Amino acid sequence: MPAGVLRERVIFEQRSTQEDGAGNYVDEWVPSDPVAARIQYLKAGEEVMGQRLSGTQPVIITVRSSEFTRSVTAAWRARDARSGKTFNLAAPRPDERRAYIDFLATSGGADG
Repeated sequence: MPAGVLRERVIFEQRSTQEDGAGNYVDEWVPSDPVAARIQYLKAGEEVMGQRLSGTQPVIITVRSSEFTRSVTAAWRARDARSGKTFNLAAPRPDERRAYIDFLATSGGADG
């Protein structure tokens, strides 16, 4: 895949639980540095159409494989650095040459 295909920028965010000093625990998302990515919105298939009717949009987010991107799990989320739209991640899948990682993700619905 040529580098020019990775035109988008995504920020991976990991959930962190902090104590607020009064004995309460607060969840917050800790952002990473932006990463070059390709975001493909899925359009066809019965399952995709069903998800779209329920208010969620499945996407595939492709990033270069690196030590950092290999550490991202389904417990994280991704945020489009330009639009601010958030995506709930599913299991990552490296390509056959281990040069890129595809994340199946959904936008819309519950956040996180």
